[in-house]
Amino acid sequence: MTALPFALNHMTAPGLPLDAFFALAKSLGISAVEIRNDLTGNAILDGTEPAEVKALAEKHGLTILSINALQRFNEWNEAREAEAKELISYARDCGARALVLVPVNDGSGQADGERQAHLRAALKAVKPLLDAAGIIGLVEPLGFEICSLRSKTEAAEALREIGGSSFRLVHDTFHHHLAGEDAYFPDLTGLVHISGVSDAGVAVADMRDPHRVLVDSDDRLDNAGQIRRLRVEGYNGHFSFEPFAPSVHGLSDPEKAVRKSMDYLRSQA
Repeated sequence: MTALPFALNHMTAPGLPLDAFFALAKSLGISAVEIRNDLTGNAILDGTEPAEVKALAEKHGLTILSINALQRFNEWNEAREAEAKELISYARDCGARALVLVPVNDGSGQADGERQAHLRAALKAVKPLLDAAGIIGLVEPLGFEICSLRSKTEAAEALREIGGSSFRLVHDTFHHHLAGEDAYFPDLTGLVHISGVSDAGVAVADMRDPHRVLVDSDDRLDNAGQIRRLRVEGYNGHFSFEPFAPSVHGLSDPEKAVRKSMDYLRSQA
């Protein structure tokens, strides 16, 4: 099997300016990155023009896999449409291949029937915007109990019904574990987010983003097993590091820490 194709999400080192983040990826031998629109004082929120982002990526020889993310995408309204248009245009102009679509995660919109209808309405509305720009929509179910789209099975059904080549799933190893869903959809998966939980004292139902660290031998989410299964079943895309833990964000040498996690995952492949 081919070597693990890693990618780096800017959440790995959110304190780094974009140029330094791109340099970090390059120093690790990683050629694909994800940028974010939720990092204060950083592109995209600081007003950096998309052409500047594109030039920086080209300077470092990097592919921008996605902008992460359009939040509450399955609560479609005029404000969401305006936000989607803005992010899709930015993605197109900075050379990003995709826009991550994150569902409502506040306990609303969960009723059976309601959530499926909202998902389909949003997909139908955003599809022509994505298609016109040549951008893929990456739908990311979240495993939290309060999320309006926990199930990859439900998402896959909607994508097959509506999506064609416009959409793909994000398999997030953290959210897959929290959702307790065994189903894998390698043929529909466009990106995998990887992070681990090493804290032995937290119950699965209580796991939250601050618990998400770089994957190591203490990982409780079985990232190694999830990655093996995805690859055996035919997924050949990127595995993008996306740790949210403050302990990771505060590292003085993120290159060393990410490299250690890469080496661990390679040893388990």
